[in-house]
Amino acid sequence: MHSLASPLTAPYASGVASAIPGLGGFALGQTAPGLRSLTAPGLPLATVLLVSNLNEEMVTPDALFTLFGVYGDVQRVKILYNKKDSALVQLAEPHQAHLAITHMDKLRVFGKNIRVMLSKHQSVQMPKEGQPDAGLTKDYSQSPLHRFKKPGSKNYQNIYPPSSTLHLSNIPATVNEEDIKDAFTKNGFVVKAFKFFPKDRKMALIQLPSMDEAVVALIKMHNYQLSESNHLRVSFSKSSI
Repeated sequence: MHSLASPLTAPYASGVASAIPGLGGFALGQTAPGLRSLTAPGLPLATVLLVSNLNEEMVTPDALFTLFGVYGDVQRVKILYNKKDSALVQLAEPHQAHLAITHMDKLRVFGKNIRVMLSKHQSVQMPKEGQPDAGLTKDYSQSPLHRFKKPGSKNYQNIYPPSSTLHLSNIPATVNEEDIKDAFTKNGFVVKAFKFFPKDRKMALIQLPSMDEAVVALIKMHNYQLSESNHLRVSFSKSSI
């Protein structure tokens, strides 16, 4: 289990969440079933989520890593071998698990409204040698794609609920609007609108026809290779075009 030394975890000791960007001033225990256990006496702060009602034909550990990675640094993902419409997702810190519940419980992903709640598990176990797993459990603790690893990361200030408009960043100067639209179109997405940030062409907004499509686009297009050294960064936007 990772250290809980982050300054962002401190408000949780008293059940006050308003100091954390993206929480919208929710107090613990008000938002989703099971959240009170975050502060229940004698219980460790929960970092493992149970995600259910997944589209088992479409979902993969990597897809869950990318989607839940919008709200926290995912350490491990386990799609349940005997119940493939359910998964355990372990985040680095309790407030990240809370953000994921706040923003993703009942979110439509691959055509199904997923449920997200705290799990009773304290960690996600890797399969023991010889156990059937079929690649359904993955460890991401050393992933270079974590958004919040750096203390005080600016990404904490840019946590927004899912929306039909995506924020794109890390765009190299050699890539233009048509290149990005083509990349989305080739991956099966309809682009409704696009605009670069006027003062910083490394960033742009792209609008899809619906939130459902934007969720899938984020899963598919985050970390998409735009050039030899640049991979696209994708998150949800608070703005529209």
